[in-house]
Parts: sequence; C-alpha cells; structure tokens
Amino acid sequence: MFVHAPTARSRSLIKAVTWRFVGSLDTFALSFIIPMVFGMEMGKSAKVALSIAAIETATKILLFYFHERLWARVPWGRADTVVEAEAHPEPPPAA
Repeated sequence: MFVHAPTARSRSLIKAVTWRFVGSLDTFALSFIIPMVFGMEMGKSAKVALSIAAIETATKILLFYFHERLWARVPWGRADTVVEAEAHPEPPPAA
C-alpha cells in the first residue's frame, strides 16, 4: 500500500503565522536599531519599526502560505513509502 500524507491547509497556515512571528521580531529589531545608528531618536525609530513589522507580517504570511501550498503539490524530495498492511489479531473474548 502506498502511503502519502497530504499536508493540511490549517498546518500550512499555522506554520506561516508562527514563522512570520519569528521573522517579524527580527525585522522589528533591525528596523528599530538601524535608524538609531544613523541618528534617529528612539521614539521615531520605534514607530518606524512597528509600521514596517506590521505591514511585512501581513504580506509575508500570505506569501508564505501560498508558497507552502505550492510546495505541498511538488513530489520532489518527499519520503513517501510503501507499507505492508498489518494483520490485526482478533480481540480476546470478553470474560
């Protein structure tokens, strides 16, 4: 019997959201620190960083989700296996 476990859409969505959370923290940190290095005050730098992180979070969740769904259709690199059907013994009689 050929076994191929398809990827659920909800799994792709959760992966996209959690990955973007990590990525957005990175983006926020970079977009907060870099303007301050060039002389922007901390308050303005924080507003710029929050704006960038919010916008890129939404767009990149969508991009990652569709990217993940496209890759779910590509068979290359999957470890699909052929599994023999298991014989299930009869349950013991009720005592």
